Amino acid sequence: MSKRYVQPLRIAIQWGFLLFMVYLGVRLFLFVSHFRTGGAAPFVPRADGVEGFLPIAGLLGVKDWVESGVINPIHPASVVIFVTVVAVSLLLKRSFCSWICPVGTLSELFWKRGFVLFKRNIRPPRWLDVALRGIKYLLLLFFLYSILWAMTPEAATAFIHSDYNAVADVRLLDFFLHLSGIPLAVIAVLLVLSLPVRNPFCRYLCPYGALLGLVSVLSPVKVTREKKTCVSCGVCTQVCPSYIPVMSKERVMSEECVGCWRCVSHCRAMGALEMKLAGRKVAVNAILFAALVVLIVAGGSLVGRATENWKSRIPYAEYMRLLGLR
Repeated sequence: MSKRYVQPLRIAIQWGFLLFMVYLGVRLFLFVSHFRTGGAAPFVPRADGVEGFLPIAGLLGVKDWVESGVINPIHPASVVIFVTVVAVSLLLKRSFCSWICPVGTLSELFWKRGFVLFKRNIRPPRWLDVALRGIKYLLLLFFLYSILWAMTPEAATAFIHSDYNAVADVRLLDFFLHLSGIPLAVIAVLLVLSLPVRNPFCRYLCPYGALLGLVSVLSPVKVTREKKTCVSCGVCTQVCPSYIPVMSKERVMSEECVGCWRCVSHCRAMGALEMKLAGRKVAVNAILFAALVVLIVAGGSLVGRATENWKSRIPYAEYMRLLGLR
């Protein structure tokens, strides 16, 4: 597959998943509407894939899974999706962020539009960039400490089975349906900043991305530069959405690499940049890489369904109690 087709393929996959996630959100809205109208609105089964928006529930569920030996019945899909996304990052860099994540998709749309408008994207000074990147790791440390260390197994199990956690997806839906005040202002600022700055939320604030980045360091596939072929044009560094100085690297080890293939697909020297396996000899085919990203993500849900660890087992009557008319 010609490298020039990698980016159209990646963008098509991005937007395909984004539309699918919108569909999941609509399904959740219709599901909730049934209960909040006392059953007057038609019943639409809940799409359990919406639990992909609950990474904290996934992390909590993994802790409980390790302690108890079973995946909880409240949000089992969140656990399966969390483990699947981590597995993708372990095998294929942070490709989830650049091929699947809806936040990454929208953020990329904005900074590309900003490049068209302003003829450039702004990179903060190095000292500020490093300091801001530290925020997502502090947030990650907070969640890991709070859930994996400070919370006892008994407390984790009790929280998982609490009314509060049972409708975590509904609370997230309500958050976006009724945006106002400080949350609305913060999101608006991030959207505006996404025009001149590449992926500000992903780069500076996303603890999920921070975790996936650390895991991706162990990935066997990495962008590799062949010095003898490289013409040092600098295009690879210019197009990198993570500001990685690709041209000065022999092998990109950075946890900021999102596996988007932009540097490889824009390279002007044949064979100078490749995505290669450990050992630097075996090049990874672009269409195989794309297929693996999609297949692993889709395969996770299939495994969850096959092992009966996908569909929430909260009964209809319990949802009516939690969400019904009062």
